[in-house]
Amino acid sequence: MKQSLQLKIGQQLAMTPQLQQAIRLLQLSSLELQAEVQEALESNAMLEVEEDRDTAPANDDLNSPTSADPAPQDNSDQITADSEVSIDRDEIPSELAVDTDWDSIYTSGPASSGSSEGLGDIDFDSRNSREESLQDHLMWQLNLSQLSDIDRTIGIAIIDAVGRDGMLTQSVEELHTSLAATLTYDLELDEVVAVLHRVQQFDPIGVAAADLRDSLMIQLKALPRTDEVRAALRIVDRHLNLLAAQDIRTLKRRTRLKEQQIADAALIIQSLNPRPGEQISDEQPQYIVPDVFVRKLEDRWVVELNGDSAPKLRINQDYASLIKRADNSSTNNYLRDNLQEAKWFLKSLQSRNETLMKVASKIVEIQQTFLEVGAEGMKPMVLHDIAEAVGMHESTISRVTTHKYMHTPQGVFELKYFFSSHVGTDGGGECSSTAIRAMIQKLVAAENPKKPLSDNKIATLLADEGIQVARRTIAKYRESIGIPASSERKRLL
Repeated sequence: MKQSLQLKIGQQLAMTPQLQQAIRLLQLSSLELQAEVQEALESNAMLEVEEDRDTAPANDDLNSPTSADPAPQDNSDQITADSEVSIDRDEIPSELAVDTDWDSIYTSGPASSGSSEGLGDIDFDSRNSREESLQDHLMWQLNLSQLSDIDRTIGIAIIDAVGRDGMLTQSVEELHTSLAATLTYDLELDEVVAVLHRVQQFDPIGVAAADLRDSLMIQLKALPRTDEVRAALRIVDRHLNLLAAQDIRTLKRRTRLKEQQIADAALIIQSLNPRPGEQISDEQPQYIVPDVFVRKLEDRWVVELNGDSAPKLRINQDYASLIKRADNSSTNNYLRDNLQEAKWFLKSLQSRNETLMKVASKIVEIQQTFLEVGAEGMKPMVLHDIAEAVGMHESTISRVTTHKYMHTPQGVFELKYFFSSHVGTDGGGECSSTAIRAMIQKLVAAENPKKPLSDNKIATLLADEGIQVARRTIAKYRESIGIPASSERKRLL
């Protein structure tokens, strides 16, 4: 094969570092963006947070006397705002003993230019203390109990075996075996059981139980012994599986209880906590910071970016003025490179905000019915629709709608929530799958608890509204929103 040189003209998209940075910032959530901005502020001296520095009061000019001021008066008996103690000069004796306590002469306290009301309402201990875990809460109660050293050791082992939901992660036999191997004392199984019963009475009631039935029994035994509680004890002790399966006929035959008595007992059982340990959790709540706010202003929906999601940045002009044009020293090159990186970073942030604003505005324009009436007014929409409307690629729309949240009158939603598939209607239109889920939820909420709607019945009711949905599609949508089957939804009145 003969080798030769050829010239070809073509276009190719190169992923420059600037483009890579813009794409990376576009797909970051608001919390991740704050961390990225903070890292950029620490690594680049050319960036600074934009602050309003012109509003600082000139204290020196306010405090300094001028020629127009009146003659100074004798204010020796008054307390200025900058003073940190309150002194009455007439009460201080002229001569003091060497061992005199200064606090006994005057009353000290922080000065305040205004009223100090409300300071007593601040709970500084609760603000600075860490969250208490379930084990800490149980150990606090164990330390208050009058127990011997052996029983306290057993109680600590039991508390260590309690899981996050409040149930034991080990059986009583396993606890006895592990304790007997570490203690020189000849430990009996009954001693472990006795301390376990003591721990099970700690708050929250029902912790350290072996399983769900054991926990419910402990909680029921702590209630006053009424006829309903006695019936609930019988059902939980022997027939909990029948109650869970809603097999009322078999439950009536085996318990010899009437239907109303079973219904009253079921209400008491439903009021119990199946996971008592979750009442006390040391997990910090995770808050969602919306990126976009939507509100109605004079019959028009207005979209605004959340300015508090990230600090406003700008170029530090003091450092930028140090750059010399014809200087190739290492210091000057370092400043020049940082200035260029700062400009790219600010441009990428601006591009991110503009893209997010375009996409959010187009979503609000299409989903105005949802903003008015809720999920039932959701219109079908896919990524291609928004990409075509704003003139961007679908991958860009996917990045800008991931982990970005919109605050609307209907609640806070991720931008991807507004995208859904569709089904056809009898009128030739389309209905969003999100709207169908909302309709299913509405139908189930209004159903008769004694005769819940089956999937076929829900499909029939939707068909009457002109929406043709198959039974298996109804089942899929129902499971996606956490609604059990009709046999499991059956309840007693």
